[in-house]
Amino acid sequence: MKAAFADCVAVVTGGGAGIGRAVTEALLAAGARVAVLDRDVSGVPSGALALQADVASDAEVHSAIGSFGADAGRIDLLVNNAGISYPATVEDGPLEDWHRIFDINVLGYVRATRAALPFLRQSRHAAIVNMSSCTAGTGLRRRVLYAATKGAIEAMTRAMQADLLHEGIRVNCVAPGTVDTPFIARLIEEAPDPQAQRQVYDNRQPTGFMVSAEEVARAVLYLAHPEARSTVGTVLTVDGGMASLRLFDS
Repeated sequence: MKAAFADCVAVVTGGGAGIGRAVTEALLAAGARVAVLDRDVSGVPSGALALQADVASDAEVHSAIGSFGADAGRIDLLVNNAGISYPATVEDGPLEDWHRIFDINVLGYVRATRAALPFLRQSRHAAIVNMSSCTAGTGLRRRVLYAATKGAIEAMTRAMQADLLHEGIRVNCVAPGTVDTPFIARLIEEAPDPQAQRQVYDNRQPTGFMVSAEEVARAVLYLAHPEARSTVGTVLTVDGGMASLRLFDS
């Protein structure tokens, strides 16, 4: 694995925490040169270049990725990961919030991809990996808005691949289950009964435990691997069986 990424130039959005940080650490361990684009760069792993930018700002995204790409001469991998959650039914929250979440979770990917494409076209093994969620394929309560943005990402992944395949740019997607990140840990701590809340998250997965951020990172590295040539327009599920298993007694 390390040899495959020893000369890789990568950009990870939202790489300062959670899944993005795990992806960044995995790429660094594999020998890649990594730039992390995040609003808060305090958590960017040592060894990665911190690019402070908000994915909701077209100017900031294009400036950050453009300067890094120009300095590196190319970009081999873009990991679109930055996003935020928003618990809601279809009736909850002002529409301004809905516009804001779509702007970050969907258009944020569009901005980063547009900024990176000129440099991805300079790569011999270009890849884009988008981060979706189990909520795109599994109905969960109070996740209408977040699920809608992730469903858009999965659809966009396939359409982007149809457009870019002839240029040799592979586009794929990871759909994790409930991932044991600091964000989830904070929700557990804030719950009236933290132990019961952790059990709720664990029990969502048929495996009985949450997905680790490191598992998701390994899935990203597989999709980005230069030898995964035939893996195109794919949604790779890392969800402990949420989408496909129903463990009922026969």
